[in-house]
Amino acid sequence: MAFIIEVPTISTDVAGNRLNLTIGGVKAYSLDNLSNKKGADEHFKVFIGFQNKVCTNLCVSTDGFKADLTVRNMQELQNAIYCLLQQHDAARQIAQLKSLANYQLTERQFVQLIGRCKLYNYLPAQVKADIYPLQFGDTQISAICKDYYKDESFCRSDDGSINLWRLYNLFTGANKSSYIDTFLDRSLNAYQFTEQIKFALGNQRHSWFLS
Repeated sequence: MAFIIEVPTISTDVAGNRLNLTIGGVKAYSLDNLSNKKGADEHFKVFIGFQNKVCTNLCVSTDGFKADLTVRNMQELQNAIYCLLQQHDAARQIAQLKSLANYQLTERQFVQLIGRCKLYNYLPAQVKADIYPLQFGDTQISAICKDYYKDESFCRSDDGSINLWRLYNLFTGANKSSYIDTFLDRSLNAYQFTEQIKFALGNQRHSWFLS
């Protein structure tokens, strides 16, 4: 079970894409004890972020997501969502999303990134521990590869390069194939992962995914 509320009166433009403020959540049945009686703790995942109206991709940031919200009634759920609204810094998220278009991956860097993403899930645990986590599997990475060439809105440039705004949307687009219980977690991971790549490019820092 999921719910979503769009607030079209609060919107912005990023690289020619209209983004509307969106609030929503998922009933996390996988975290519930289904044998409990009514009135027992129930778990939700809730978010506030922006939806890209070009493709319906969802942009979720760190301060706009609560992965394990435990409530016992509707009032507690409403209060928790209200608190999330208060802590979410929409202006900061918009600024960060807009900045992604200023960073580019060459075709070679993109190929390196995809290869590392494919390898990541098969790394030994001790090696993974030192690498920024990636929650996307082979199915999603393959979709990113396809859309790198074929997506009408976010494909590569003629020289093979791709800016991070487009890359981010390839990740959020691929996330649409995820099951509902992992969708929001991967939405956040796409944002954090792209921010890590941006940091590596902007500060000329080492990134395992680009090395």
